[in-house]
Amino acid sequence: MYTQDRYIELLKQFPPRPIKSDEDLEATQEIVNQLLDKPQLTEEESDYLDVLGMLIYEYEKDLDIVPDIYGVELLKVLLEERNLKQKDLVSIFKTESIISDVLNEKRKLTTRHIQELAEFFNLSPAAFFPHSSV
Repeated sequence: MYTQDRYIELLKQFPPRPIKSDEDLEATQEIVNQLLDKPQLTEEESDYLDVLGMLIYEYEKDLDIVPDIYGVELLKVLLEERNLKQKDLVSIFKTESIISDVLNEKRKLTTRHIQELAEFFNLSPAAFFPHSSV
């Protein structure tokens, strides 16, 4: 059950603010990584993660770091640009068949996949979240 108090506690621990420096980005990224490390997020944590992801996106968009593609489409481009094969990502996905299913959009990226891909490609996890048409 969603509670306002639990969400406010998250906000108190690390109040979300516009990111204005690499130091701010790093601090925000650390909180995002802590959340992505959890096996399952509460509804409050998921909402909080969305807010932090938007802040990271806004900062990186202004720096032209984040391309206009996201999620699986970004993964496909990164593989092509870096001349990587599916087998190069087995350490993240465990099997080539899972990689193939993700690339063919038969499976979704998990939070663990997103975090490990972000580390592998040295990008913000926000880049791998599916782009929503809000």
